[in-house]
Amino acid sequence: MRKGAAALSRGLTARHIRFIALGSAIGTGLFYGSSEAISQAGPSALLAYLVGGAVVFVVLRALGEMAVADPVPGSFGEYASRHLGRLPGFLTGWTYTFEMIIVCIADVTALAVYMGFWFPDVPRWVWVLATLFVIAAVNLASVKVFGELEFWFSVIKVAAIIAMIIGGAAVLVFGFSAGQAEPAVSNLWTNGGLFPNGFEGFLLSFAVVMFAFGGTEIIGVTAGEAADPEKTIPRAVNTVPVRVLLFYVLTLGVIMSITPWQSISSSGSPFVEIFQSLGLTSAATVLNIVVITAALSAINSDIFGAGRMLFGMVERGQAPAIMGRVSRNGVPWMTVVIMTGALLVGVVLNYVIPENVFTIIASIATFATVWVWLMIMLSHYRARRAMSAEEAAALKFPSPLWPYAQIAAIAFLVFVFVLLAFSADTRVALLVGAAWLALLTLCYWLGVARRPSGDRAVETEVS
Repeated sequence: MRKGAAALSRGLTARHIRFIALGSAIGTGLFYGSSEAISQAGPSALLAYLVGGAVVFVVLRALGEMAVADPVPGSFGEYASRHLGRLPGFLTGWTYTFEMIIVCIADVTALAVYMGFWFPDVPRWVWVLATLFVIAAVNLASVKVFGELEFWFSVIKVAAIIAMIIGGAAVLVFGFSAGQAEPAVSNLWTNGGLFPNGFEGFLLSFAVVMFAFGGTEIIGVTAGEAADPEKTIPRAVNTVPVRVLLFYVLTLGVIMSITPWQSISSSGSPFVEIFQSLGLTSAATVLNIVVITAALSAINSDIFGAGRMLFGMVERGQAPAIMGRVSRNGVPWMTVVIMTGALLVGVVLNYVIPENVFTIIASIATFATVWVWLMIMLSHYRARRAMSAEEAAALKFPSPLWPYAQIAAIAFLVFVFVLLAFSADTRVALLVGAAWLALLTLCYWLGVARRPSGDRAVETEVS
C-alpha cells in the first residue's frame, strides 16, 4: 500500500460515499441550471438528461473498476499518470482541482446572495467568511465528521426533491393551481412538440446537461478513504446514477407538465414553480433553505475532492510537497488551508471584476468536467487493453459492455467538446480551457518533467 493511502484515514462508510456522490451531483446544476437546458431544448431536455446520465454511468463504471482494483489518493489523476503518461496525469489532476475552485467560488458567492434574502443589510463578505471558516473546520476534522455532515446535507436536498415531485404530482392529479396554465402531462408535447427548438436546440443543451452531472466522479476520490472499497464503491456507483436520473428526469418532467416549458424563466429556478402552483406563500423561504443547503453541500464536497486530488499529486511529485502534510486525524490539512485561501482570493476577484468576465472564467468548469471524464475513459481503455484475458476475468468490479460502451462514451465526450464551439456562450470555454491546458503543459516541462517519477514521502503532523 502506498504511503499516502496509509496516512489517510479510512473513515467513510458505504452510506457516506453514496450520499457524498449523490450530493455533489444534485446542486445548483439541478436547482438553477436546469432552467437553461429547458430554454434550449424544451421537453427534449428530458431525453438529453437520459442520454447524458447513461454516458456518466459508463464513466463511473470505468472509474469504479479502477478504484476497486487500486483505491489510491489522487484517483483518476493517478490512473491517468499510470496508463496515459505523467503529463496527462498532471493535466487531469490540476484541471480537476481548478474546476473545484471555480465551482466553489460560484457557490460561496451564491450562498451569500441567498442569505441576503433574510438579512439584506448584512454585507455579503460576512456570509462568505463565515461559510469558508465553517466548511474549512469541517474538512479539517476527521473524515468521518465530513462524511456525516455531507450525508445530512444530501438528505435535506433529496427530501426537498421528493417533496417537489409529490407536490407536483398532486397538482397534476387534483388539478388545483395558482398559475394561468392548465397543469397536464400533455404540456410536454402540445407546446411546440418534444423538440420545439429543433434538433439543434436538443444537441446544444448537452453543454448544460453534462455539467449538471459534474461531481459524480468524486466517488473515485473517496476510494482512498473508504473503509471497504470493494463493497462501498460498487454500491455507490450502481445506485447513484439511477437516483440522479430519476431526480432530474422525473422532477423536470413534473415541472414542465405543470408549467409549459416556454413559461419557465432561465433567470431563476424552475423549482419555485411547483411551490407557487401549490399556493404556498412560504415558497421562496422553503426554496432558499434548500439552495443554501445545496451550496453548502457542494462547497463541502468540492474542497474534499480537490484536497485529496492534490494529496495524491504530491505522492507523484506533481504538486508542492507541503500539500502532503497530514494531521493526526488522517486529514491532509494543508490542502484544506490552501483551498480555503484560494476561495478567499476568488471571492475578492468576484467583487472587483465585471460579471461577464467572471462568467468567462467560470466556463472553465464545463470544459474541465468533460476533460476529466474523457481522461477517465481513456485511462480505463488503455488499462483494459493492456490486460490479459486472465487479468480481466479476475476483476472484482468489471465495467460492462466492454469495449463498445466505452468507445461510445469516449466518442460522445469528444462530441460534447465539438458542441461547445457552436455557441458563443460556450465557445469561450474551449478557448479558455485550451489556454489553461497550454499553461499547465508549460509548467510541467519547466518543472515536473525534470523530477524523477515515483512516490514521495508524506509528512504527518503530530501537534
